[in-house]
Amino acid sequence: MGIHTYFRSLNELERIIRCPGKFKFEEHSVASHSWKVVQYAKTFADIEEKNGAIINWKKLYEITSSHDYGEIFIGDIKTPVKHASPQLRLLIQQVEEGMVHKFIEEHIPAEYKQIFHNQLREGKDGSMEGLILEAADKMDQVYEAFAELQRGNTEKEFVKMYRDALIKIKHIKLHCVEYFLNSILPDMINDDITSTIDIKRITEEALAHDTDA
Repeated sequence: MGIHTYFRSLNELERIIRCPGKFKFEEHSVASHSWKVVQYAKTFADIEEKNGAIINWKKLYEITSSHDYGEIFIGDIKTPVKHASPQLRLLIQQVEEGMVHKFIEEHIPAEYKQIFHNQLREGKDGSMEGLILEAADKMDQVYEAFAELQRGNTEKEFVKMYRDALIKIKHIKLHCVEYFLNSILPDMINDDITSTIDIKRITEEALAHDTDA
């Protein structure tokens, strides 16, 4: 059925809820997550350009907008399961990539197959665009978990999500990460909405964490 099948499949991303199985004050779909990641990424890329970087904007928009397309086939697996071991994470990634590959080969016209393989690939790598995607993806995890903690959600998983995402972000060597840590994060934790959870302390502990220790 050609590209129509791809377009129609996008509706599935609106029905896949992130962080399944946990109580949330506000649920987020994979589709909304992908949209936010694009917004974070383009702002991060602007910051990098201001600091002299050359951005491949076409590549950036392709990998950020499509980075979770594979979840159409496997859903959003619970974070503790997904990251239980590097081996399991690799296996899940291989299954996801294999199903995306199979979908493209079965449904996309031959003249567009390579384009779709490029666009729907795993985009997190050592390139400038790949690092920006990684930072933007973790940024949405920070904001989703932060919103739950701010509302007093005591699910331990959101504390872990928030803390782990901050640790991952701070170790990405980009100017936009420095800007986030120095200019955006202080505004977040000083937000005057009260919470029963000490978000400032959790934040300080995450920023003090050394993954090499």
